[in-house]
Amino acid sequence: MTATRHYLLVDDAPQDRFLAQEAFEQLCPEGVLTCVGSGMEALDLLRSPGFQPDVILLDLNMPGMSGFELLRVMKDDARLAHIPVVMLSTSNAQQDVNEAYVLHASSYVVKSASFAGFLEQLERILHYWKLSRTVHDEAFEANS
Repeated sequence: MTATRHYLLVDDAPQDRFLAQEAFEQLCPEGVLTCVGSGMEALDLLRSPGFQPDVILLDLNMPGMSGFELLRVMKDDARLAHIPVVMLSTSNAQQDVNEAYVLHASSYVVKSASFAGFLEQLERILHYWKLSRTVHDEAFEANS
């Protein structure tokens, strides 16, 4: 029996959150997607007792606290540093990609402009992390 996977999407654009919810319903109906619209809202949620996503999908350009700022705070917090973070951005600027990896993002994905393209991207992301976590869980169980 596989555990339910929990994902957190941090994106200030309501239409992007809506598209992600639609995509999740199609691609990962067994998963739980929580959406928030700001870095501060995400940080509050991540610091609340009992909330532990398996993967965070993080927009880069947001007002207030940017994706980089949230990533920096997370990686400096021992309780949050281990959570994989996939940067989702419309920016394909090399300096943004470099900065994301310097801050220990797990991956960087330039958002597709089309819903079909976004579905493909999300499907690959979900498949990768589902497989990664399954291998991790099996290794943990074998060593227990």
